[in-house]
Amino acid sequence: MRTLVMIASLTVTAAAQQAKPPEPQHHNASENQIKGSGKLPEGWKVRFDDAPAKPEDVVVDEKDSTLTFTTGPAGIYYKGDKAEKDYDLSATFSQLKPTAMAEAYGLFVAGRDLEKDTQRYTYFLIRQDGKFLIKTRDGAATKTIVDWRDAPSMREPKGVKTSNTLEIRATANSVQFVVDGKPVHAMTRDHVGPDGLAGIRVNHNLNLQVSKFAVKKLP
Repeated sequence: MRTLVMIASLTVTAAAQQAKPPEPQHHNASENQIKGSGKLPEGWKVRFDDAPAKPEDVVVDEKDSTLTFTTGPAGIYYKGDKAEKDYDLSATFSQLKPTAMAEAYGLFVAGRDLEKDTQRYTYFLIRQDGKFLIKTRDGAATKTIVDWRDAPSMREPKGVKTSNTLEIRATANSVQFVVDGKPVHAMTRDHVGPDGLAGIRVNHNLNLQVSKFAVKKLP
């Protein structure tokens, strides 16, 4: 009889544990815990990958047209800059500190619906181990166009450079992805996506400076 009572008690306890809702998680445990002001430089907006994240979870400062990012969560940053027709989008990225894991950063184009669930953009990233990546995001889904691959210009005899210039050049029906003046991949504009907003992507736990961010119309 006592055994039956113990089994019944354990069953009720297990059912109660299963019914109890999980504790909300604000951050990925691996993310830096940032306490920022929640204010971005004038005109800039942010869209985080994970819904619980908020502007207070990053620090973004601007001085002399150079942006300095200290991030916990990953996200995209943009203003009203549009990459349309024939254009050259470029910026110089300087990783100020190495990260425990190789975290990525770079540019994006073809941005649409960036404040909606139907967001879409194509992004071009590098990371501290000298590799680059090209992907598209469509809503919550992402598709890899070029998986992590060496960018030869990022290699130095004593290790990986921490400062690199990225460019996305679009002319006619071709889009070139360029690291330090050297093309690393080309694809058609149909694969990149329609003209749209351009901006910066910064992943987790980075201390990063971005300078000379500009979209130029090509003749």
